Amino acid sequence: MRTDTGQIVHLADYRPTDFVLERVDLTFELDPTNTKVDARLIFHRREGVDLSAPLVLDGDELTLSGLLLDQNEVPAAQYDVTPESLTIRDLPAESPFEITVTTFINPEANSQLMGLYRTNGIYCTQCEAEGFRRISYFPDRPDVLAPYTITIIGDKAANPVMLSNGNFLGGAGYDEGRAFAAWFDPHPKPSYLFALVAGDLGVVEDTFVTKSEREVTLKIYVEHGKEARAAYAMDALKRSMKWDEERFGREYDLDIFMIVAVSDFNMGAMENKGLNVFNDKYVLADPEIATDQDYANIEAIIAHEYFHNWTGNRITCRDWFQLCLKEGLTVYRDHEFSADQRSRAVKRIAEVRHLKSEQFPEDAGPLAHPVRPTKYREINNFYTTTVYEKGSEVTRMIATLLGRDDFKAGMDLYFERHDGQAVTVEDFVKSFEDASGRDLTQFSLWYHQAGTPLVTVSSDYDQASGTFKLSLEQMIPATPGQTAKEPMHIPLSFALILDNGSIATPTKVAGGEVTSDVLHLTERRQSFTFSGISSRPVLSLNRSFSAPINLHLDQTPADLAHIARHDTDLFARWQALTDLALPNLMQAARDGKEITCDPSFVAALLEAAGDETLEPAFRAQALALPSEADIARELGGNNDPDAIHAGRNAILSEIAKAGTKTFLRLFEDMKVDGAFTPDAASAGKRSLRNTALSYLTYAEGTPARAAAAFTSADNMTDLAQALAVLAHRFPDAPETTNALATFLVRFDGNALVVDKWFSTQATIPGAGSLARVRALMENPRFIATNPNRVRSLIGTFAFGNPTGFNRADGEGYRFLAEQILAIDPRNPQLAARILTSMRSWRSLEPQRADHARAALTTIEQTPTLSTDVRDIVERMLKG
Repeated sequence: MRTDTGQIVHLADYRPTDFVLERVDLTFELDPTNTKVDARLIFHRREGVDLSAPLVLDGDELTLSGLLLDQNEVPAAQYDVTPESLTIRDLPAESPFEITVTTFINPEANSQLMGLYRTNGIYCTQCEAEGFRRISYFPDRPDVLAPYTITIIGDKAANPVMLSNGNFLGGAGYDEGRAFAAWFDPHPKPSYLFALVAGDLGVVEDTFVTKSEREVTLKIYVEHGKEARAAYAMDALKRSMKWDEERFGREYDLDIFMIVAVSDFNMGAMENKGLNVFNDKYVLADPEIATDQDYANIEAIIAHEYFHNWTGNRITCRDWFQLCLKEGLTVYRDHEFSADQRSRAVKRIAEVRHLKSEQFPEDAGPLAHPVRPTKYREINNFYTTTVYEKGSEVTRMIATLLGRDDFKAGMDLYFERHDGQAVTVEDFVKSFEDASGRDLTQFSLWYHQAGTPLVTVSSDYDQASGTFKLSLEQMIPATPGQTAKEPMHIPLSFALILDNGSIATPTKVAGGEVTSDVLHLTERRQSFTFSGISSRPVLSLNRSFSAPINLHLDQTPADLAHIARHDTDLFARWQALTDLALPNLMQAARDGKEITCDPSFVAALLEAAGDETLEPAFRAQALALPSEADIARELGGNNDPDAIHAGRNAILSEIAKAGTKTFLRLFEDMKVDGAFTPDAASAGKRSLRNTALSYLTYAEGTPARAAAAFTSADNMTDLAQALAVLAHRFPDAPETTNALATFLVRFDGNALVVDKWFSTQATIPGAGSLARVRALMENPRFIATNPNRVRSLIGTFAFGNPTGFNRADGEGYRFLAEQILAIDPRNPQLAARILTSMRSWRSLEPQRADHARAALTTIEQTPTLSTDVRDIVERMLKG
């Protein structure tokens, strides 16, 4: 593990490599502890480069075993080598030359799960972002593209499956007891997209016929006995391929597409060209083990990784500063896919909930950075919600600004112009400018300025003239490294809702650009006047969350209720209900649990809950009040998580008592009969029924109904939700103890379900949660080397248990510091990501904040920290 402080990398310092890589031939002789890797690399000097320039290759904890130049051994005086670098001098000036590098690596001991590692008898790679340099010395950067030929040699019995990128060239016996398999990927790719998998795996096979009538073989590899659980993933893959052809005109380009599911994986999945490697939690599903959310996640992530084939693989990043160019863009594409497969409004609500709970705090804290950052110390730490989710929102805003036709034309031009290239954000934006004729210079500030804009709005209606004046002001807060901000181009979808519920159509708009239902805020202060408005309208602004902003717009409860009843944009109706809820929740957090809800809020919420013209999934989202983290974010600072928890529970109890009849009816009416299916309609009914169950436990005050629901559940969605209600509402009840024991006995041995068992208990609120987590770590089922298991218990506790983690005595923070220091030596990426759970520590009340600072300081003062963890902890303490 590298424990240096890490060099700061600056975007401004980018320059192309001195040498062009023409071809890569890799030969792996697999051995659990001593795998031999021969890398034959053909280079030529880039035109105009100093003829004396050496070739510098990257490494990470490598030992050089052999080095050839054009098949001749390189004298020791001609090169310098360290575990992190190989520098070769005196190379041919003009003609291409061949370098062969030999290394030996230990996959079994690779607990970092980066590069080539072996887990549960399976060889697997993870090379993004800089993992290939743990395999061989190599120009390991995303702008070095070449075709790859891969030969894998391994024990025939242990590795009947040997896979790599591209098309299969063939395989046979190699010598006694061994075999080989050869693969060729004709599409030039960077090293981060290289993949190798070998071992004994089961397979599910299918085919897909492309729009040009080519038949593509589809294979999903899983552990033996789990093949049936890959059926939904295969279906999602085929739907993704068809959708990408229809929506974006993108056809698959190899003869085979493969997915491999592994249980030890640092990420959700990886889009390696033609050979995607997945965390098995995003592949395996059946009604016995998977919830509706699991099915939705599988569908979205299968799509996301497949869509990378064009947005990330065929067109890749010039450098890692352009990461949003593949991730943000592809998140936008998978969001659109899921919206088309399910409910667009419900999907949008879920996206915004995630954005506000994860990215907004990141933007407001010490880890804030632009969508396209300008410097980094450890690139693994920039796989963030800002790059992914805010990056997606920026792409969505481009679509909003340009309209569907011009956006499609821009995407088509981007694909045509840059296929096979490593490009920049500027290249991406230029495609839309050229296709639409629109100048996006100001809009591009969304890529360069960190922070969530605050838009403050006031309005005035003049009955006599029939005019409605809207005044707006935007402000972008200071963030680390950026104190002065320029005004952004903010597209705000809007509607003016009249007394009768209809949408007003102004006869004239003055003050700025308005296209269709989008108002373009481009100045720091700007006013718009709408003429021909017959009565005072209710303003619905930022509909469908057209821009990722904070909005300060004072509206009466009556106006919000009007939007919640009449807006044709379902997201806006949900947002209005949320805006009704927040003042009640914030007041309860300040004043304690002795509080009465605003009757207009309760009435509007229950009206939406009982409105049968609204889909059940939407009603479930409306009833899911803002979370404790949402309330803390809105309060802004000096937060007491215990008070927030108590206040929110008090509000839930008030709603539950007022709406008991409604919740009883929903609990009965939303029961889904017949065999389980994961379709959106059935999932929506289950979601609404389980939401009603949760409210009924507040109204009734006993675990009886939840215990009965647990006993009668015939699918994992209902079973897991009933268990969560029991554990979180009645943690000490005999019914809860029995349910937890029954759940474990029933699913013991199924790792994905046992993860749910750990997570459910990790989120039980209250100061006693820490002791429970420590006890669970002693459980033989807790495997400290498995990232999923660590995330399910320690990560879930830190991210998802505000009262248990944020104990007033600071024990939760000290516990996390212990765990980070234990995890870091074996898996720095995992440690760094869990540590970000403390990104908002400055918003806590002083006593807790002091404890948090002390825990972070303990981590920072540890001399052997990885670069990953040191980068995070220093930024959190400095910011």
